[in-house]
Amino acid sequence: MSAEEPQEQEEDEDLQYFVRIGQTDLDGTKSVERSLSEMNGVGRRTARIIADEAGVDRTATFGRLDDDVIDEVVELVENYADEVPDWLNNRQSDFYTGETTHEIGNDLQLTRQHDINRMKMIDSYRGVRHKRGQKVRGQRTKSTGRTEGTIGVNVEEIREEAAEEGDDEGEGE
Repeated sequence: MSAEEPQEQEEDEDLQYFVRIGQTDLDGTKSVERSLSEMNGVGRRTARIIADEAGVDRTATFGRLDDDVIDEVVELVENYADEVPDWLNNRQSDFYTGETTHEIGNDLQLTRQHDINRMKMIDSYRGVRHKRGQKVRGQRTKSTGRTEGTIGVNVEEIREEAAEEGDDEGEGE
């Protein structure tokens, strides 16, 4: 058993535990496809396309790849919008610029927040729903989405109120 342990340690020396793409740290111990899909804006399909474009086996461990290959994958992630058709991007015909881009990481969260704020400012239907904190995408709200936190009747509270009223009446006599 002790003969196997040094081999595992030697293999772990070649492994990068974290691979940085943009402002996101990806897990180097997982496969390329799984690790890429942990980024915001990159799903399983996008990760598979990126791995195929880079010529990397998508089931290979991401941290064991050579630095040149990792740099190529990083470049493909950053230039993803140029490699694929427009319908495969997540930001088609931007409101302000009219360009089609693919947002990843924190940029995706920022643009989404800007869109929500713009909808709130112009008082569109979706913006009003966002302002009120209600469901936006047409879900059922008659029985779900209640935010008050009370469920059903609180029997203990009713008993306490009744006991207080009983005490008040007893003092008045």
